[in-house]
Amino acid sequence: MSITPSADSVHLVIAGAGPAAQALIRRLAGVSTPSQQPGTAAFHGTITVLSNRDDCSDALLELAVLPQVSVRFGQAASFIDAQARTVTTTEGMEFPYDQLVIATGSAPMFPPVQGAARGLSYSTIDDAEQIGTAVNDITRVLGRRPLGILVGTGPAAGQAEAVLRSRGVRPVRTTLRPASVMPSVAGSVFPATGIVFEDGSSMNGDLVVLAEERLPRNELAESAGLQTAPDGGIRVGRDFTTSVPGIWAIGDAASWDGMRLGLVLSSDAAAAHCAARLEEDARFRAPRAGRTAVAAA
Repeated sequence: MSITPSADSVHLVIAGAGPAAQALIRRLAGVSTPSQQPGTAAFHGTITVLSNRDDCSDALLELAVLPQVSVRFGQAASFIDAQARTVTTTEGMEFPYDQLVIATGSAPMFPPVQGAARGLSYSTIDDAEQIGTAVNDITRVLGRRPLGILVGTGPAAGQAEAVLRSRGVRPVRTTLRPASVMPSVAGSVFPATGIVFEDGSSMNGDLVVLAEERLPRNELAESAGLQTAPDGGIRVGRDFTTSVPGIWAIGDAASWDGMRLGLVLSSDAAAAHCAARLEEDARFRAPRAGRTAVAAA
């Protein structure tokens, strides 16, 4: 099925609906925070968001009601025809675009550790705020400097350790992957407080942070022939442009200067820079002529 927007506006398609995509929509729509009414937007066009989930957060639902935004739930982007400027979803729907932003994020390298949801996680710089809030709560209850168990290797774990130290936590780091994460005492305000290894040994503290390595999702980029970085991310320049005109990448799917973009810039910061470039491009670029609204099976 082909969905073609009208010819009188610039049409942006965003592949992905996570934090980076949501931050970009807010910037383009002139909404700086969730629940805020849209203000004066510099981007004059329509936005289609392709989400791989049938459900979504309240923040995304609030963006979905904006007049210039259309969120397609359960329609994960699977193929890009860069020459025709169309995106095809896993359900066979085809969406033309003037500009395309890939914000498909990253995926864990390994299956989840049993009980991982009970602890804290660090995968992008955006997670620092959540960890900071948890540390403040734990410190207030304990009345002392918390002891943190940090699991992971690589840049993400290094950043997580810096975040913990800056917030007064004494981190104990292990590169050995645990078999499970132990919950805190029932009814406690604390997240998980310990881990158990395959041999039955354990480590205990006041909080647990998992900072395992992740792989950028670049299958969609490969379908369009985009250049990728050694770490597997989509290679972008300072202005978030990829190697193919009209296609941009932000968030944890992108790679800048050899590192996952999510470890370098927050979603809000990346969205602000990318939005400025998209607005500039839309201002000086006329939409493709001859488009009419068509829906054909």
